[in-house]
Amino acid sequence: MTREQIIETIVFKAESDAQTARELYKIGRNDWCLFIWHLAIEKMLKAILLTEEKEIEYPHKLLSLALKTSISFSKSQEKYLREITTYNIEARYDDYKLSFYNKADNVYTQKWNTICADVYRLLKEHII
Repeated sequence: MTREQIIETIVFKAESDAQTARELYKIGRNDWCLFIWHLAIEKMLKAILLTEEKEIEYPHKLLSLALKTSISFSKSQEKYLREITTYNIEARYDDYKLSFYNKADNVYTQKWNTICADVYRLLKEHII
């Protein structure tokens, strides 16, 4: 695969994840909605790094990835990326998963679903 094909594939998967996050939000699967938003944002950051011909790294820390891009992030956006990174719950222990499930009530998820969508749109603008 060429670099361009890899970027296209990552962006396609990010778009699919973003749509899945939106659908999960609509049906009230709050914890999974936020987890999938994390994946979509992570993929978009990696696509941007590849577009900028920079090396991608595989840790899931969004702020670390974001700071390697040429995008200027505000302090608020950096704070958002740190919080969104905590949604990466795939390999966490069950007690952490339950804690996150309880944290992701409707009020919290409504706020962070909007923030995630805004961050995702910002990143998408740098790919197109």
